[in-house]
Amino acid sequence: MKAIVSGGGSGGHIFPAVAIANAIKKRWPEADILFVGAEGRMEMEKVPAAGYDIKGLPIAGLQRKLTPANIIKNLQLPFRMLKSNHKVKAILRDFNPDIVVGVGGFASEPTLKAATRLGYKTLLQEQNSYAGLTNKMLARDAQTICVAYEGMERFFPKEKIVFTGNPVRAAIEQMNCTREEGLAHFGLRPDLPVVLVVGGSLGARSMNQMMLDGLGYIESQQVQYIWQTGRWGYDMATAAVKEGSRVKVHEFIQRMDLAYAAADVVISRAGAIAISELCIVGKPVVLIPSPNVAEDHQTKNAMALVNKGAAMMVPDVECGTKCLPLVAELLDDKERQASMCEAIGRMAVRGAADKIVDEIEKIVK
Repeated sequence: MKAIVSGGGSGGHIFPAVAIANAIKKRWPEADILFVGAEGRMEMEKVPAAGYDIKGLPIAGLQRKLTPANIIKNLQLPFRMLKSNHKVKAILRDFNPDIVVGVGGFASEPTLKAATRLGYKTLLQEQNSYAGLTNKMLARDAQTICVAYEGMERFFPKEKIVFTGNPVRAAIEQMNCTREEGLAHFGLRPDLPVVLVVGGSLGARSMNQMMLDGLGYIESQQVQYIWQTGRWGYDMATAAVKEGSRVKVHEFIQRMDLAYAAADVVISRAGAIAISELCIVGKPVVLIPSPNVAEDHQTKNAMALVNKGAAMMVPDVECGTKCLPLVAELLDDKERQASMCEAIGRMAVRGAADKIVDEIEKIVK
């Protein structure tokens, strides 16, 4: 069994990609798996750390903020695309996979396009409730499209769609750690509630600013916070948070299972994988959708939960003033917490990676 898995750019693409690779290895222990990502992006670090080989393409995304540096980057895009197309064809011919899996991200488009042109079988994994332009374009030639939301025939040929849910990290799907272990790991007190703030694997500027501006308010509350800042917000956060504070700052949380176990309430972006994890964890959550995504799909993801009483939502532009007081109210409302836990737990989909590998097996055979 030889498989190429392509995509990345953020944890929302990388973690499901690794989960699929792990499930392939579980099904075929001798499988040969190669990742294809984008040079300089997060996957070039995280995929080797997970034990897999990865090849990088010089692909990049369109820069929407038109600074002089970004204009130059945009002018380079056609050349990067040509170079990526040439390189990925060589990778495919050399590796000769049985299946090519696309999970989204910059590298996914040139890899899947080249694969179909060279006659390789492909599978798409669409994570969001609103399909991205790349996957819509690639769907015509894919054998199967694995989705996590109902109603995706709006975007893809109905006969190719299989509902599998989104793959999540095994440690979170199994979640065999206790709250006490989580509290001990993060150095937290057992007698105070805990709020986990996660702006995605790369961090979220508006959420980091919300925390910086709200530190005085937070310190006045009998509440503890675990705050994942991402790379760009970490130095500013550590400089602002005083020693002995009840706010624990982390650039990136490796043991998210322990963070979820410790948390009473979660504040999170509304990326598809984050939501899939939160449904499995079953904790009360306040979602702050990112406004910087195609077709505002994070708001659509969030509303799928809000409409079922499984989450609360605060728009990004209002998070600085509304989110922390709303969380304080939620912490005081045990009945609301319980109903949200029950509602979000009903939306959990388990075993998604194995279901995707079932589809891979059908294609390959």
